[in-house]
Amino acid sequence: MTRSQDRKGLKRAAFAAGAALTVVAAVAGSAPGAGAAPASPAGTPKLKLVAASKAVTADRYEGNSGVYLDLGTYVTVDNAPLELKVTRKSYKDPIVAQQILRNGSKVTTKTLPAGLVKDFGGLPDFLEVSIKNAAGVEVQKSKSNFCLNNASGRLRPDAPATSHYPESCSTNPFTLGSVWGVEKGWAANTSAFDYDRPVDLAAGEYTVKVGVAKKYRDLFGIPDDRPTIALTVREISDGGEGGAGGGGGAGLTAHSATTGGGHGASHDMAGMEGMKGMEGMAGMGGGHHYGPRGADAPTPSALSHALEARGLAHHLGDGSGHTDGSRVAPALKSATKRPTGRAGVPANVPKPDLRSLPAWDIAVTDGEDGDVAGKDYLAFSANVWNAGPAPLVVDGFRKPGADLMDSYQYFYDAKGKQVGYAPAGTMEWDPRIGHEHWHFTDFASYRLLAADQKEIVKSGKEAFCLANTDAIDYTVKNANWHPYNTDLSTACGQQNSISVREVLDVGSGDTYTQYRPGQSFDITGLPNGTYYIQVIANPANRLQETDTKNNVSLRKVVLGGTDGARTVSVPPVDLINAP
Repeated sequence: MTRSQDRKGLKRAAFAAGAALTVVAAVAGSAPGAGAAPASPAGTPKLKLVAASKAVTADRYEGNSGVYLDLGTYVTVDNAPLELKVTRKSYKDPIVAQQILRNGSKVTTKTLPAGLVKDFGGLPDFLEVSIKNAAGVEVQKSKSNFCLNNASGRLRPDAPATSHYPESCSTNPFTLGSVWGVEKGWAANTSAFDYDRPVDLAAGEYTVKVGVAKKYRDLFGIPDDRPTIALTVREISDGGEGGAGGGGGAGLTAHSATTGGGHGASHDMAGMEGMKGMEGMAGMGGGHHYGPRGADAPTPSALSHALEARGLAHHLGDGSGHTDGSRVAPALKSATKRPTGRAGVPANVPKPDLRSLPAWDIAVTDGEDGDVAGKDYLAFSANVWNAGPAPLVVDGFRKPGADLMDSYQYFYDAKGKQVGYAPAGTMEWDPRIGHEHWHFTDFASYRLLAADQKEIVKSGKEAFCLANTDAIDYTVKNANWHPYNTDLSTACGQQNSISVREVLDVGSGDTYTQYRPGQSFDITGLPNGTYYIQVIANPANRLQETDTKNNVSLRKVVLGGTDGARTVSVPPVDLINAP
């Protein structure tokens, strides 16, 4: 199976998921605890597992190794919100998860058992799934994670109109803090799949039984309900529909329940920078080279299920002022004109705090399209995030006919009033295919250092379009759980733009995957041994920050092998083993 074949099936199926969200209201509304809202807030949520439909259909596309199942099962929440705060003090410390219980103005916490939550992708092994064929023989048995921030639906009209919780779960290996939640009177989708491990089911009829693992039933007081769903798997050929089942159905494929990842997906990941959206995930391969890193594949995906459930996976930022199809946010607009008056920043004004994360997703490749054949490259992912307490806001203004924009950083008081500005370098138009947008220069810099930490190779990537791709720590002060510009289509401008605004919000980071020509490190001929990947935020100190002492990170790597067959090993960072 090729990834381009795989994505073809994802795109064609993605539009069916929205139906499940509308169906669940009717199904769950009759469940215990899902009736009229209580007269006053209560502190403990009531949870129940329900199925939106008694039967679903999943399509297996010709050439694919399996199907991706969205069974339409949901956890309904009533009586009080279900809210978890998940944090770690440092990379040396384990993850701690706490349930936040709200009863009017009173807030209490309940610490979940140590070791239960192992990462920031959701509750592990939450859902238990058993699949039997038409003869009653169990052919698949599995467990899957549950991201509380998954695509949700309201159970009844008097439930909150919108959810204030984040829209996905982070899978960045260096995430520090997350908030997961389901509003009272809402339901969250529990189905999940792994992009690299589709369910291998032949065309035919199946019976699926779904339940919540006992440890979570005991922890949250969930009844031991096990909905049964009739599953039809259809074989779909390139020439059209066919195989068993025929007809349509409410079932579908394609969502990333356990790998919500922040907001959108990293720059240069899943064809995002190359296709100005997520066409790479939705079946439009774009002709990219899928090297040993799977450069165009989610690693893992940061795409929230809310997007796919509305058929919007093909275009994050789906219109003017729209960011993901589940909400409408004010459009990001630069100031109408250049700032006037003397530049200055009040001493007590809130500023951003840019911090670099250690590199990850490190691998030796033979390069991508445009690289020199026969050379070895060290590819990696890097992230610079904003710990706040203020967003980074940069406007670019273009003189008529100029190839560069003049950039300015803006500062605001607690009421959102602009109280200062400072020059911040330039923005440049990148005309290369796969870019074609305005880049803010000198936001970050990447270098490969020798064992003595002296520079050996410098990445050609030094200009960036800022976007909030990853939720790194949503527990910091002023963290924005609903950042506006979660992808390139909301922030990068067009060739004929006269001004551009780029924002990195509090709590979010911007991931770039260094696989494009000139971005990864050419390691051809470098001796085997120890090196360091250095990530520097704000390398020229053109941006005003609260702290510049945390702008540099190092990740140790050990190169081996011979030219044409180089290897790399990556030691853990304390408890984080994310090579």
